[in-house]
Amino acid sequence: MRGVIFDGKQVRTVDDLQVRPPGPGEVLVSVAAAGLCHSDLSVVDGVIPFPVPVVLGHEGAGIVESVGTGVTHVAPGDHVALSTLANCGTCPDCDRGRPTMCRASIGRPGRPFSRPGERLFQFASSSVFAERTVVKGVQAVRIPAGMPMASAAVMGCAVLTGVGAALRRARVGPGDSVVVIGAGGIGLNVLQGARIAGASPVVAIDANAAKSPAARQFGATHFVDASTVPDTSAAVREILPSGADHAFECVGDTRLVRQAIGLLDRHGQAVLLGVPSSGAEASFPVSSMYLDKSILGCRYGSSRPQHDITLYARWYGEGRLLLDELVSAVYPVEEFGKAAEDVRRGAVTRAVLSFRE
Repeated sequence: MRGVIFDGKQVRTVDDLQVRPPGPGEVLVSVAAAGLCHSDLSVVDGVIPFPVPVVLGHEGAGIVESVGTGVTHVAPGDHVALSTLANCGTCPDCDRGRPTMCRASIGRPGRPFSRPGERLFQFASSSVFAERTVVKGVQAVRIPAGMPMASAAVMGCAVLTGVGAALRRARVGPGDSVVVIGAGGIGLNVLQGARIAGASPVVAIDANAAKSPAARQFGATHFVDASTVPDTSAAVREILPSGADHAFECVGDTRLVRQAIGLLDRHGQAVLLGVPSSGAEASFPVSSMYLDKSILGCRYGSSRPQHDITLYARWYGEGRLLLDELVSAVYPVEEFGKAAEDVRRGAVTRAVLSFRE
């Protein structure tokens, strides 16, 4: 079968990939569509250390082919969106409704894939850049059969992370002021999470002026073009003189982390979503924190995928959640290189790889 692999030196699309059958508690999924996220490219760039060779991809949707013993919530033929959370379901964090903190879901990559003479690691417990993948049952969430696969795929990372950051981690409320730094796939979903929450004003900042229409469509009331505005913080202060209740850093730049903290109002909170290089450190004036400000880390939108993907699919059907609008282009898996190039230069909001002929 076809798949996209990284061997530590180069990315290749191969056609001799194999995956083992599902074991107890696992699901074998025929992948129909998979979103290309910056995190996949960060593995290639070395920003996210990961063992190789590895099958890339962590945001996908497809159809269940078979299930292992003990799996009862999905069956062959079901359409599913996949999450990256291979949580155990029984530890104290899972029991408290915090599956993103489950230690079983962090690290410890398996090797369910093989090619002649080698075994390959699974990225983010998903590896959806393959025609078939095997995941834990808890990662497969049933969705309506009529839902477009490309739109369903982006729920698995961008939507869970961005919308979840606004609604779950930050708990943005009606009338709250919000600043979102970076209007890429994650940032747009923070914006629509803020919109759904009833926040206003909502300010988006990005160095690409072409992202303004999408940012406003998803929920921004204002857009600051960082490529032309000499001082973006001053521009935001013209809109929010006292600062923001919530500031989301969605780029992964330590300078922007400091900016997010500096834009907070009293009792405001900065939420860090971007992924800088491993070991990167950010600095800020400690004295600024004594006005009850907070800095919040956020893993995967503090989401509960079985609940949240089901909810977001319903919101999509009701027209409340924008998904089709996230997908800028769909590429055959063989065109991974072109898709990656388009993502790197910011030409697309979300690129989706298709395994359908």
